[in-house]
Amino acid sequence: MSVLGKTIVALIAAYKAVKSGYQATIMAPTAILASQHMETFTEILKDQGIRCELLISAISKKKKTELLERLKNGEIDVLIGTHAILEENVVFNNLGLVITDEQHRFGVRQRSTIAEKGKNPDVIVMTATPIPRTLALILYGDLDISIIDELPPNRKKIETYAVGKRLEARVNSFIAKNIDEGRQCYIVCPLVEENDEINAKSVMELAEEYKNKIFSQYRVEYLHGKMKAKEKDEIMERFKNGEIDILISTTVIEVGVNVPNSSIMVVQNAERFGLAQLHQLRGRVGRGEYQSYCILKYQGDSPIIKERMKVISSTNDGFVISEKDLELRGSGEFFGTRQHGIPEFKIANLFEDMGILKTVQKEALEIITKDPTLDRKENVKLKKMVEEKIKNRIEI
Repeated sequence: MSVLGKTIVALIAAYKAVKSGYQATIMAPTAILASQHMETFTEILKDQGIRCELLISAISKKKKTELLERLKNGEIDVLIGTHAILEENVVFNNLGLVITDEQHRFGVRQRSTIAEKGKNPDVIVMTATPIPRTLALILYGDLDISIIDELPPNRKKIETYAVGKRLEARVNSFIAKNIDEGRQCYIVCPLVEENDEINAKSVMELAEEYKNKIFSQYRVEYLHGKMKAKEKDEIMERFKNGEIDILISTTVIEVGVNVPNSSIMVVQNAERFGLAQLHQLRGRVGRGEYQSYCILKYQGDSPIIKERMKVISSTNDGFVISEKDLELRGSGEFFGTRQHGIPEFKIANLFEDMGILKTVQKEALEIITKDPTLDRKENVKLKKMVEEKIKNRIEI
């Protein structure tokens, strides 16, 4: 089994934690991603005597009771699961390592809840979403940051094209050609239901059109966030197994299973997505041996739309893209920042004023090092401000 990127980092860290006498846990945002991790970890670690288990809401009550008892007794080394791990009755024997995958899908409080299940465990947060290095200093200034910025061996560059309405027929022919060669295709829409106010086709509308007209000869299915978890998992499993040719979806698939046979990602109304999000969606393809393509169908001729399409088409460097996204859209709209509690600055601009913010961060670290509880006379007002912030904070 070939394991690459952040997954191998998580696997090696869990292996080391278990061999050092601790338990490890990995929390993923979806059941299907957690199940994929379970499959990978079990396959590689079974010969090392490391016992892995999966905790998701779909397991039976009887199995869950048995699992929780074994976890508490230290008979499970690595627990992999979803938000179900956060439940109060999930008790570890000796938790030493906490890993959250696709960490932007979890709020600050959720990540701290799982860490509190151990006695000061080591924590690793992972994401495939490129975060601007400048923004990372603010989001994760209290963590050591490691970046994997190289493609795995033999991984082909994904060819990206931004196209207008007039090329739709050519795009459809290109999709058909690739499916006839045995590949699969993602189509991503920004909406679930039709909305007259926004000139964008919904998942349901497009699925109907593709199934009955444009791609009636192929197996077409759809997926969106309003569907039940079990239904979503079943469709993704069928797509993974090659039983679906074209999967029409909302951005729910930006974090999903590894489908090496999918070679085309088409994004409808690409102008409605952030650059970092488009890059994340693009990463759903190009995961196998086949040449893969990302086709961005956009509407509008504004300079900003053209600039954004030019950026995403010209580079596969996620950090270049994310910095540009931050510059063009600002921190408040940047993918995933709101749930981290990043404030809407009244004066500062997170992109333009990073130098000042770095200085502030340095000063803050010095204060905390010298006076962790902020009890010194010179820090009394600061302590009061911090307490007010914490008291009034609303978890998003």
